[in-house]
Amino acid sequence: MATAYSSTPKEAVTAALLVIGGKILSGRTKDQNIGYIAEYLTAVGIDLKEVRVVGDEEKAIIDALNALRHRCTYVFTSGGIGPTHGDITADCVAKAFGVPIDRDPRALAILHEWVKTTGAEMNEARLRLTRIPKGADLILNKVSGAPGFWIGNVIVMAGVPLDHAGDAR
Repeated sequence: MATAYSSTPKEAVTAALLVIGGKILSGRTKDQNIGYIAEYLTAVGIDLKEVRVVGDEEKAIIDALNALRHRCTYVFTSGGIGPTHGDITADCVAKAFGVPIDRDPRALAILHEWVKTTGAEMNEARLRLTRIPKGADLILNKVSGAPGFWIGNVIVMAGVPLDHAGDAR
């Protein structure tokens, strides 16, 4: 029987990192994000349990995402949400959760504001960055303007790789 003085054990908060991209696997791009994310999670008390690296293949991404999201409190993804048709992470996340994906008016408004502020040009490639799975919350991104998103326990990070000093390049 629990008393006012007994405490229930605190459940550990765990995470996994899913790194997506054939360029990482081929060695053409050197990952700088794993160490940065591991240090950050440790500093805030989240136990990083697993890191997986998969190529830009739909089945591999969906299978890894589903396995990790059922085992960990959070899953962070890095890579594969850029402006090209080869960047399929957002589509794979939507499929893993069984929800549709389309241009999100909130993401579109954020990107329009970023384009206006920076003087960049709005084009089809940038519009592709506004495709967000239905039901996801947006994560602001000061580097490229394109938001990441959070759905269920999966946090899909937008942005560019970090250089050795930890700054976006």
